[in-house]
Amino acid sequence: MAKLFSRCLGKIVLMTAAALFAACGDDGSSAAPENTESSAIEESSSSDSVPSSSVLQSSSSAEVSSSSGNGDSGTEAGMTSSSNADSSVAIKADTTKITYALKRFDGPLSNPHKGFTVPTGGAWVFVPEFEYGPYGSLNNKAWDLVSYGSGYQQWNKLNPAKGVYDWTELEKLLNALAEHNMGYALRVLPYTPSFIKSDFPPQEDYDWTPPFVYEMGAKKIQIDLRGTDYRAYAPVWDDSIYIWAAKEFAKALAEKYDGDPRIEYIDIRTFGEWGEWHTSHILGSEMPADSVLKDMLDYYASVFKKTQLVLPSNGFGDVYTHALDLGITKRDDGFIGIPGRPDTLLRAYNANLPTIAENIAGYRTMLTYDDLIPGGSQKWTAERWVNAITTAHLTYYVLDQDNDCGYNFYKDNKALADSMSKVIGYNFTVTRAELLTVTAADTAAGNVATNTLNITVKNTGVAPCFFDVYMVAEFVDSTGAAIAQLGKTIRIPKATFKDNSSKDFSFTYKAPAGKASIATQSGVSVALSLYESEDAFKSGKNPTVRFDNDGLQGNNKLVLNPR
Repeated sequence: MAKLFSRCLGKIVLMTAAALFAACGDDGSSAAPENTESSAIEESSSSDSVPSSSVLQSSSSAEVSSSSGNGDSGTEAGMTSSSNADSSVAIKADTTKITYALKRFDGPLSNPHKGFTVPTGGAWVFVPEFEYGPYGSLNNKAWDLVSYGSGYQQWNKLNPAKGVYDWTELEKLLNALAEHNMGYALRVLPYTPSFIKSDFPPQEDYDWTPPFVYEMGAKKIQIDLRGTDYRAYAPVWDDSIYIWAAKEFAKALAEKYDGDPRIEYIDIRTFGEWGEWHTSHILGSEMPADSVLKDMLDYYASVFKKTQLVLPSNGFGDVYTHALDLGITKRDDGFIGIPGRPDTLLRAYNANLPTIAENIAGYRTMLTYDDLIPGGSQKWTAERWVNAITTAHLTYYVLDQDNDCGYNFYKDNKALADSMSKVIGYNFTVTRAELLTVTAADTAAGNVATNTLNITVKNTGVAPCFFDVYMVAEFVDSTGAAIAQLGKTIRIPKATFKDNSSKDFSFTYKAPAGKASIATQSGVSVALSLYESEDAFKSGKNPTVRFDNDGLQGNNKLVLNPR
């Protein structure tokens, strides 16, 4: 009878312990871990704010004796059974729990593949002589927010002759940005009316379609520049030779840059003024039929298999629908100035694609607008700026488009801009973190310590993360150097960690029998890291993605232990 009571008590205690300390399971929205040592589940009821509790420690112990009757070879709730009816094993388990204090990071927070950009026309942006650059005399702090570069390239410069391509200057820019941990948003323009400054100016000033295209027989048409007496010429956008040349360039561009990590995204700028798929200012020029536009989208999608493609600002209606079906997202260049424009990007957001925007004009210019709609443009206000970002669930935003590279904007709106750097795109905040250490004393095996880190992370931005993220937990020493990985790496597939959602993650590390628990050693802390690839972690590189929490180290790891 005593043995029966002891056996039942053992089952009850072990089942209770298993229920208390089991690791979280996977919710299906994240890739399943390869073993049971780390897992993630989505927790919609998790706290929306970062707790500020102090570090707490608690311990408990339970003594369990276990025995099995003849013929009972079953195993349940973590209990190991024995076929020897007279054997019994005494197990003593001590449990320690540490709950970490968590606060938001104080200051602006830029992260890769999201956020703000300023015009970056060439590698010269990074020379000290450029006063608005990151090393210029004005000490332009707008660069604290900049996470990628953007700008345009001229088609005739990149493709000076049939079958000839010159990537020299573009490569210099891409390499300069990469040295500063930034990618580049590429636009290749065929035409710009901005440089039509007289009647019949030199065509190379504004028509950036390569001359060989016309030499092959492509047609051009005379146009009038709206609001002036100036005349110039523009391509016939649906000319078959022009279309052929544009596709040949797209193929060469894809062969060179598809999947290049230095490229954030590429606008399909084949038609119209600034390649924006409209001819609003060049009277006499007409855009091609929708069938021609869709065909060009099809072609780009066929040659670009990896890099995100973007439909320009004036691609609407059925063309917009067709683009989304191909996985091509949308940008809008009429932000703030044109009412309702942020709403047009919701279709791309709902299609699980990143959204992109640029103001209708430079910041200083927009402050002079009179708000007379229609016929005028809305002026820039802080409220409209915030509403535009949140309404469109923006992932990318051109901070300003004038030569001052956002300097005046940031000088006037620093606190607001800093705060919005954590709103635009994704933004990962740890809202709960605790470490459970269970040490079992076994006369046969020695002490066995199991450390389980349970955390809750919330995406407090307005958009998902549109690239795979790899989360790593480690024990680190007082210098921040890694001692051991806690559990296995968890992969969060792109676009699965939605904005305003929370996920629970669990990492488990078992110390070898007879070895002291790492978690109890002096000077040891727990660090969390986010990588863009698992190879980056395995090769010893520093993480590139940062949590929005206090405790970020210079290597971008987040140390949870406040010691």
